Amino acid sequence: MIKLIGVGTGLALGFAVAFGSFGQMVIVALFALIGWAVSKFFAGEVNLAPYVQGRRRSTQ
Repeated sequence: MIKLIGVGTGLALGFAVAFGSFGQMVIVALFALIGWAVSKFFAGEVNLAPYVQGRRRSTQ
């Protein structure tokens, strides 16, 4: 499955370069990276809790 995703991403980036400019390829790569990160989050492979929760102060 990982190889299929890699091939699809490479194909999309290749088309972006072939039919567009370098800037358009960077935009496609950025959205591919965002999609990868979102899929890792929903698969439970990334824990964002330490970054989302604020610092807890001890109350005495």
